[in-house]
Amino acid sequence: MKKQITFLWLLFFFLMARAAHQPEFSTAGFFQLPESGREVFSMNPAWRFHKGAVSGAEAPAFDDAQWAVVSLPHGIDYLPTEASGCVNYQGEVWYRKRFTPDARLKGKKLFLHFEAIMGKSKVYLNGRLLTEHFGGYLPVVADLTDGIDWTGENILAVWADNCDDPTYPPGKAQDVLDYTYFGGIYRDCWLVAHDRLHITDPNFEDVVAGGGLFVSYDRVSEASAQVRFRLHVRNERPKSFAGVVEFQLLRPDGEQAALVNRTFSAKAGRAVTVDENVVLKQPCLWSPEQPQLYNLLVRIRDNNGQVIDGYRRRIGVRSVEFKGEEGFWLNGKPYEGPLIGANRHQDFAVVGNAVPNSLHWRDAKKLRDAGLKVIRNAHCPQDPAFMDACDELGLFVLDNTPGWQFWNDAPVFAQRVYSDIRNLVRRDRNHACLWMWEPILNETWYPADFARTTRTIVEEEYPYPYCYSGCDATARGHEYYDIQFTHPANGKGGAFNAKERDPKISYFTREWGDNVDDWSSHNSPSRVARNWGEHAMLVQARHYAHPPYTYTSYDALYRTPRQHVGGCLWHSFDHQRGYHPDPFYGGIMDVFRQPKYSYYMFQSQRSAQQEDCLFQTGPMVYIAHEMTPFSPADVTVFSNCEEVRLTYNKDGKTFTYRKPVGQEGMPSPVITFEGVYDFMIDKYMSMNERKQDEVFFLAEGLIGGQVVATHKVCPARRPEKLLLWVDNEQTELRADGSDAVVVVAAIADRNGNIKRLNNDYVKFRVEGEGRILGGADVLANPAPVKWGTAPVLIQSTLRPGTIKVTASVLFEGSQMPVSGSVELVSVPAAHPQVYSAAEAALIPAVTGSALSATLKTAADLEVEQQQREAANRKLKEVEQQQQDFGEKK
Repeated sequence: MKKQITFLWLLFFFLMARAAHQPEFSTAGFFQLPESGREVFSMNPAWRFHKGAVSGAEAPAFDDAQWAVVSLPHGIDYLPTEASGCVNYQGEVWYRKRFTPDARLKGKKLFLHFEAIMGKSKVYLNGRLLTEHFGGYLPVVADLTDGIDWTGENILAVWADNCDDPTYPPGKAQDVLDYTYFGGIYRDCWLVAHDRLHITDPNFEDVVAGGGLFVSYDRVSEASAQVRFRLHVRNERPKSFAGVVEFQLLRPDGEQAALVNRTFSAKAGRAVTVDENVVLKQPCLWSPEQPQLYNLLVRIRDNNGQVIDGYRRRIGVRSVEFKGEEGFWLNGKPYEGPLIGANRHQDFAVVGNAVPNSLHWRDAKKLRDAGLKVIRNAHCPQDPAFMDACDELGLFVLDNTPGWQFWNDAPVFAQRVYSDIRNLVRRDRNHACLWMWEPILNETWYPADFARTTRTIVEEEYPYPYCYSGCDATARGHEYYDIQFTHPANGKGGAFNAKERDPKISYFTREWGDNVDDWSSHNSPSRVARNWGEHAMLVQARHYAHPPYTYTSYDALYRTPRQHVGGCLWHSFDHQRGYHPDPFYGGIMDVFRQPKYSYYMFQSQRSAQQEDCLFQTGPMVYIAHEMTPFSPADVTVFSNCEEVRLTYNKDGKTFTYRKPVGQEGMPSPVITFEGVYDFMIDKYMSMNERKQDEVFFLAEGLIGGQVVATHKVCPARRPEKLLLWVDNEQTELRADGSDAVVVVAAIADRNGNIKRLNNDYVKFRVEGEGRILGGADVLANPAPVKWGTAPVLIQSTLRPGTIKVTASVLFEGSQMPVSGSVELVSVPAAHPQVYSAAEAALIPAVTGSALSATLKTAADLEVEQQQREAANRKLKEVEQQQQDFGEKK
């Protein structure tokens, strides 16, 4: 039987290698293993929802017929893209779910695993309180086993409250907080069924350095690595059990790397810990450049060889060491260059924090494509799906406990912080991406003994090598930490600038790039909305790259000694805030993850070496210029190539840039071709010579004298049509009722050039198995055109099938741009789903206030196109008359 299972796994990896890559996401901390006796069900679909306080809603007989029906992840509100300044709801909410359990699960242990519920919460089953939780970022786990009614329908009820509460972290009131809580059951909910003899859940068990599976490493090098497996098994059978724990380790290519067995016994009602060690020869090591993951298959077998319980975990064999003046070492070697990354808040446009797994993966993919190698989870534990993505895409993670500029002297507050730290380590300790822990409270004047205690807790929970924690260099208790957060000496400024370096300490910049005039106004050359246009985005990009004033920048971080190991930009994406009316606009992408110019500046700093991996690598060149009447004369280009040629117009002048050899500072300086662009040249060629198609910029990136990358920009002419594309990073849309994808509509000319200077609105319509998230009440649909584009979020239904999205300008007319459409297909959900079909039928097909407009058929779109062609013919007469009588100079 073992040989057959191993063969099936090898076949699985072979087929995965041949198919287009699709990300996979853990469930309650593991991946389901076939034939293990352990099953996972999604509880996300079809919950009744009520906003506000209500009495007695936990009771099974409570009448919720007037409540809305929603699916998880759910964030209470759909929000406008400008949702800062505490416009989001704060208060009590209720959720209720009806379900009838499968009879074949009777006799098994049943656990309900919420990945997070915002604020404080209570979970009830059939009117009985199962658990109460304080804090919005870590798992809430409840044992359902004894409360299930196997004779009929069961009622789950969840009460949650995201109001300000200083008794648990982050504690600070939202109207003085630099980010938003939002609210609701905003992450996944899983039902886990397994034998009464089972591998435990570390967040449920509350065992120091224990519970569940713990994988740790020692003496890691290219030659060998020691891997330690620790498994916590609980026996809730009525009799003692004797059997075997099997650890099967598969290499990234699916070949077996190790197979070890350990006999054990467990008395009834007791739990035991099983330890095993293996030494891997020539291991496949994990690194940002090559994020190689092993699959660890864990099985509990009885003495007859029957599998009782088990699951799969992905692990990455690697060592991380911070050696003071010697810098950061990875896998036994000094790591080349500083590690440059960014901070990340977890919110997204329209849905706030209620982000499906696929969007978390796409976030990680976009950041890794930009060449980033480390993410700081600011300022809270983020979705397990994001951690899974960082494992797979090669992004180191600074893992944070919740907190920001707040301390409460009441003992309960510190105790809840300590509980968060323990549960954070227990949840994330097996992730390959884990770089360091940040257990302290961000920018907080806490007592010095608190800092010492937090580090002690981390080391108690992770008592093995390669465990490090970081702390602000000027915070109380910083002397207990081997990694301290500071700005580099040559960057100067900032709140945490180390005056003298300790040779034993490693330094890192946890936040760099933001540059406000004061902490009330928040004006800054780093904070730029994408629709503010070329000049503003170029100012931001140059500020992040190498400003003409002294400030921590990409260039400054590359001029530091090895002891300063890198830094994380503040911030990767635009995001919402509580205490300021403006969103934070300092992201290199906006709230829909559309790139600004600074995104391409970051991308140009990555290596030009082409690699075979899941993220983008290799040479790139990008022209940060739109050729509008208002565009600058200087032309900015970002490239990681040795040489860049810029050609202005067909048979026009060519300009050449060669990267300096052996220079200090950032790998690829911003390239500026001065005084190149002149709109009057465009006018002359277009009107006098009728050579509009010969007006363009062409950038060519060369390495070794060969062209390896190109980018062409043409001026956008008359708006003619809408272009639509799906921004999905080639990932599938799952028909689970919760998955979502961004569809972007662009105003374009007849040649497909995007008209950046356009103030229209776009209305979207959907046919098939999808819905639009947000309506006119939050300016989601119709959506304003910003910098040429209008994005929308499309959510799947519970049925796989085709989804057609059509976009039109809000006010249609014979001379307005022609509508466009795009189709996508949703695929079956990854896990069985538990819900009431009658309840699911009440999920609305339209969210928010809707447009009262009919759907457009293919025939309608064809008529529009014919009208456009007829209008274009008539326009020739107008153009000719203007040519005859207009200005020709």
